[in-house]
Amino acid sequence: MIRIVMLPMLAAIITLTTPYSSVAQLVGRWTAMGDMDYKPKAIIEIFEADGKLHGRVEEVLPDAATTICAKCDGDLKGKPITGMVILKDLVITENGAKDGKILDPASGNTYSCYIELESQDKLKLRGYLGFSLLGRTQYWFRIK
Repeated sequence: MIRIVMLPMLAAIITLTTPYSSVAQLVGRWTAMGDMDYKPKAIIEIFEADGKLHGRVEEVLPDAATTICAKCDGDLKGKPITGMVILKDLVITENGAKDGKILDPASGNTYSCYIELESQDKLKLRGYLGFSLLGRTQYWFRIK
């Protein structure tokens, strides 16, 4: 009888804590690779704020196209990419996060995006317009 009562409680605990366990796996420093040439472009720090995930450029690497956001609009135009928050408002899921926005500093465009853990040290980021079939995928690798 006790086992029957505890099983739903255990299932509820697992369900409630699963998204937050993915936060710990996503938060940290990642090397962003180019989606066309697969060369390292930047070091991104993913962090949690107000229950959502965001990403800040910690360092622009030598293979990046630019270090200044020349094609950005508004307040970001002409600003250094280092220190810029380019990943915003991702809603945490079981295996990543969804419904966020990513800024491509090279083009100045902002896209909808989601991220998924492919393994403990490999992150898939998909940026898209409209729906995810029309977009590009990057892979980021955890910095240990």
